[in-house]
Amino acid sequence: MALHVMEEANRCLGCKKPRCREGCPIHTNIPEVIRLLKDGKLNDAGWMLFENNPLTTVCSIVCDHEHQCEGHCVRGIKDTPVHFSVIENYISTTYAHQMVKGPAPSNGRRVAIIGAGPSGLTIAVILARYGYQVTIFDSKDKIGGVMRYGIPDFRLPDAVLDDFAYRHLELKGIRFRNLDDLFRDGYQSIFVGAGLWRPKTLHIKGETLGHVAFAINYLASPSAFRLGEQVIVIGSGNSAMDCARTAIRQGARNVTVFNRRDKIAASQYESSYARLEGVEFVMMKSPVEIRDDGVVFADNEFDEEGKLRAVPGSEKLYPCTGVIVAVSQELGSNIINTTKGLERGRSGIIAVDEDGHPHGSRGGSHRQARGREHARLHAIPALASDERLSRCADCRNHQRLRPGRAAAVSRKESRHETNHQLQRQLDLSQARRDG
Repeated sequence: MALHVMEEANRCLGCKKPRCREGCPIHTNIPEVIRLLKDGKLNDAGWMLFENNPLTTVCSIVCDHEHQCEGHCVRGIKDTPVHFSVIENYISTTYAHQMVKGPAPSNGRRVAIIGAGPSGLTIAVILARYGYQVTIFDSKDKIGGVMRYGIPDFRLPDAVLDDFAYRHLELKGIRFRNLDDLFRDGYQSIFVGAGLWRPKTLHIKGETLGHVAFAINYLASPSAFRLGEQVIVIGSGNSAMDCARTAIRQGARNVTVFNRRDKIAASQYESSYARLEGVEFVMMKSPVEIRDDGVVFADNEFDEEGKLRAVPGSEKLYPCTGVIVAVSQELGSNIINTTKGLERGRSGIIAVDEDGHPHGSRGGSHRQARGREHARLHAIPALASDERLSRCADCRNHQRLRPGRAAAVSRKESRHETNHQLQRQLDLSQARRDG
C-alpha cells in the first residue's frame, strides 16, 4: 500500500498554479500535502489535512474526486491524473491513530449543533478548537447523518465514522445527545444542519405499493425491504448506483437502472463499479406507472428545441419484483413544525429577519447543495461553507449569525475582530501542533 501511495505521490508535478486545488471545494493544499509526504513528514501532512477538513478520512473515500481534484489534475489532460484520493486516505487514516489530544481550554460558552451530519460535525469540531462547549443533537442514536444511514457500508464503513466519533468528538469533549430545550440550558448559539431526509417522489400512480422503496429509506435499512430477485432502480445518480449495488448484495439476481436521459448522472467511477457487478442500464425512459408486476415506461426523445419529451404511444411494461425510486431528497425536518417561534421560508428552510432572528444559522446540505442527491455529493460544499460560518461565529463576538450574510459586520468592527481572531487562530494552530 505504502509503495503504491509513493508511486502516486511521485507522479505529482508540483504545479505552480495547482489546478487540483482549484477543483477542490475546500481548497485543500494538495501539492503541499504531497510534498510533505515525499519529504518523510507524514505527520505534518496529516495535520494539514485535518486542520483544513476534520472529515478528511471520510472525504478521501466518498468525495467526487473524478470531477473535483483529480478531474482538474493537469496530468489527466493526456494521461491518468494523480489519484490524490489514495494519498489522502493513506495519510489521514495513518495520522488519525495519533490524534489523542484532549479538549481545548474552555471559553465558557455553550453552542448547540442540531444535526450530526457532515455539516454539523464539521462546525462542531472547528468551534471546539476555539474552546466552545459543544453539544450535538440528533434524532439518530449515532453520528453521521446520511453518511451513516444513506451510504452503504461497503462504500463508507461505519468503523470510519465510529473512529471519528471517538477521536474528534469524545476526546475533544464534544457531547452527543437528543434534542431538548436548548436556550433554557444556557446555549447562546444554535446551528441547524438537519440535512435532507425526505425522498422526492415521481408523482405517478403506484408509488405507495408494498414493493416500492425510496433510496434514502432503502439505504438506511436494506434488510427491512423484500424486493425480490428482479429489481428496477429509477434514477441514475450516485445514490441510484448505491441502491443497485446494495440490491445485488441483498440477493437480487437482476438489477436494472432506468434513466430519463441519454447520459448517466452518476460519476464514471460509481457507474463502472455498478456495471462490473452486473447492473444493467436502460436510457431515455420515463416512468408512467408502477404496477404490482412491474413498471410502465415511455420512450423519451429530444424535440427540435432540445427539450426532453415522452413519445406518445410508446408505453411498455417492464416486469420486476421490486422498485427503488432514487431521484434525490428534499427538506423533511420537523424542527420548524415542532419549535415555537420558527417559520418556514423559501424552499422550506428556516425564515429569519434582517437581524438574524431567531438565534443560530442554517447549515447542512440544503444550504449549499439544493438539488444534489446524495451525501457524497453535498458533504463537501457543506463543509466549505460551515467552516466559514464557524470562524465567523467566533469573529462576531458570539452575536447571532445572519444566514447568507454571516460576515456582514461594520468595517471598523471587522478590522478589529479579524486582527484579533487571526492572531488567536495562529496561536491556537501553533499550540495544537506543539501539543
